[in-house]
Amino acid sequence: MTRPTLFVEIHILQSLPPSNINRDDSGTPKQALYGGARRARVSSQAWKRATRIEFAQAEPAADRATRTKRIAALLSERLVLPAAGGGAGVDKDGADRLTAALLEPLGIKKSSKKEEQSAYLLFFGKRQLDSLTALLDGRAGELLAFSDEDLKKEVSQLPVVAALSTGHPAEVALFGRMVADLKDLNVDASVQVAHALSTHAVRTEFDYYTAVDDENVEDSGAGMIGTVEFNSATLYRYAVLGVHQLRDNLTSPQATREAAVRFVDAFARSMPAGHQNSFAHRTLPHLVLVTVRTDQPVNLVSAFETPVTGHSGLATESATKLADELTQISRTWGSEPAHTLATYGIEGDKLVEAFGSSRPFPALLESLDGVIGGWLAGAR
Repeated sequence: MTRPTLFVEIHILQSLPPSNINRDDSGTPKQALYGGARRARVSSQAWKRATRIEFAQAEPAADRATRTKRIAALLSERLVLPAAGGGAGVDKDGADRLTAALLEPLGIKKSSKKEEQSAYLLFFGKRQLDSLTALLDGRAGELLAFSDEDLKKEVSQLPVVAALSTGHPAEVALFGRMVADLKDLNVDASVQVAHALSTHAVRTEFDYYTAVDDENVEDSGAGMIGTVEFNSATLYRYAVLGVHQLRDNLTSPQATREAAVRFVDAFARSMPAGHQNSFAHRTLPHLVLVTVRTDQPVNLVSAFETPVTGHSGLATESATKLADELTQISRTWGSEPAHTLATYGIEGDKLVEAFGSSRPFPALLESLDGVIGGWLAGAR
């Protein structure tokens, strides 16, 4: 029997003022060649992190995830806490011994440069640390009486791997976890995010700036001179959420429904923070289009393979081309979305024909919640 699938796609058109939100190692705004033209680009990693931060703001602190090399230090700090505070009430040396024993079955290697860190970043939930601590269940004193070798043998009988491979927070369930050496800990991501591209050709510009030394009354020259590169662009952003995979990761239909809708909200509102104090570049999208499919995802970036020229405004022309692309793909491939929801402030008959009437963004999320809830109820 074929596994039922549900893909929620988010297509966004968003204009940014002069800015440098995602730069390369030389400080230049990232770019890509697409359709024979140089485009502004924002990496998927940059926008995923911005989305994760936006998403986490609505999460209770205890339900959040963290990505760190300091899992050993965090676990040791937790074990030092008194039992009433969720710890084991042992001293630091004892906590370090127990931590080493608990992490042994996971195969987490120490960094060759910093002994207190792991060799790689791990993405896990704060409640999963609580689960690791709870495995000791008042046995900390008993276990510490063993030699290091016997301590490891005793702890190896505990379900340590299960503590980190179940009970995932929503962030891990959405964005996944991949550690090449620790396949038992891997979590398949339910979200894919494309690199954002400008719908038009872009040239990088330079801002020449000076800073004045307020206390230097003898010299009227600048105390510092510098340059920063920037561009401005109307971006096409795309992400797809596999609701079926999110359900597998979270197991709870209600948690799946809530996380899916909150992800769409967070992705639409998020913004990478590069040079934000210099450019104050935070904007909201011109258009948010959500397409729901049961066959396969379809990135509509091909709408902009020929760069928009902007004779009547880049955002308006980009929205029209996006509408044309969705209509053309639906007709050519017979692959029409099961549901189409949109929020936009741009007028145009083609937009209404392709996307349906615009609705306020909160209403879009409410409608999407109903669509996902209906599918989850039928997919049980």
